[in-house]
Amino acid sequence: MTHDRISLRNVRAYGKHGADPRERDHAQALDLDLELELDLSRARASDELSDTLDYAALHALVTRVVGQRSYLLLERLGDELLTEIMHDARVSAASVTIAKPELLAGATPSVTLHRRRS
Repeated sequence: MTHDRISLRNVRAYGKHGADPRERDHAQALDLDLELELDLSRARASDELSDTLDYAALHALVTRVVGQRSYLLLERLGDELLTEIMHDARVSAASVTIAKPELLAGATPSVTLHRRRS
C-alpha cells in the first residue's frame, strides 16, 4: 500500500454545471482540489517525468472535462473526473473537491468525492 501522493490545488476551471438551468447558460468558475495516491518510488529513483504522473497533464484533463461536459450536479462532475483519473493504472486512489465560489453570496458550496481501486 502506497502513501505517496500528488496534489493539485486551486485549479480554476470554467464549465456549465448546475441544477438551476441558468447556471448552464454561461460557463461559471469552479475551484478544484485533487489528491492522487500512487507509488512514486520509481520516480524518486529515476528523476524522470515518465515515471510519475505529470501534473500539467492532470491539469489539462481536469479543465477539459469541466469545460466540455455539462451536468446538473457537482457529484456527477466529480464522478466523471475520478473515472478519467482512474484510467491511469498507477493511481490507487483519488479525491476531488469541487467548489462553486460565485454561486451563493458569501458562501461557497463544495462537494468532495473519493475513489479507491479495488
